[in-house]
Amino acid sequence: MPLNNQITMKQRIILLFSILFFTLICKGQQIALVKYRGGGDWYANPTSLPNLVKFCNTNLNMNLSEPATVEVGSKDIFNYPFVHLTGHGNVIFSDDDIKNLRNYLLAGGFLHIDDNYGLDKFIRPQIKRVFPELDFIELPYNHPIYQTYSFPRGLPKIHEHDNKPPQGFGLIYEGRLICFYTYECDLGDGWEDQAVHGDSEEIRTKALQMGANIIQYVFTK
Repeated sequence: MPLNNQITMKQRIILLFSILFFTLICKGQQIALVKYRGGGDWYANPTSLPNLVKFCNTNLNMNLSEPATVEVGSKDIFNYPFVHLTGHGNVIFSDDDIKNLRNYLLAGGFLHIDDNYGLDKFIRPQIKRVFPELDFIELPYNHPIYQTYSFPRGLPKIHEHDNKPPQGFGLIYEGRLICFYTYECDLGDGWEDQAVHGDSEEIRTKALQMGANIIQYVFTK
């Protein structure tokens, strides 16, 4: 009986997400920035997602509306097929946050985590609480997420931090990529207005193209 109840609840969540997803396709998709607790600066790159939305609409003929902000524990997260989490500092998920995020990802949602430098040691333990049975694995360079705009060597290096190569890690649940973690890359900084970091047009274009790859992957896979 408990198992049947679990399955029924999962089916209801999937149905709810499917209805919301279909509605978003008809009216124009919307992505969201994740707001979390713990003192970390979830708001670190205010121009990033708006610029990525503009790039996707212009270059991939998408119909994305202005990005929203959503708390990790809010039921409103189910309104967004793609959510983006970034920052430099501490991240704390409550038990309710953990349950909500897990249900969202199992129901078809997608989480992109972008290490804005210093996030790694905080975010990994929290994600492990969400999916204790899963581990981040580095995606191979021939993964479809690198192929709308071709990145044959994986993630581009946007900002130098600790002289480490950029790495793209994924959480895979029952064969589906549910979370993509961009580490030592700093994609979000590359999406920002040029005046913020002074990056070259070449660097910013690479960052936006890789961001567009992630969005395209989510909406087509």
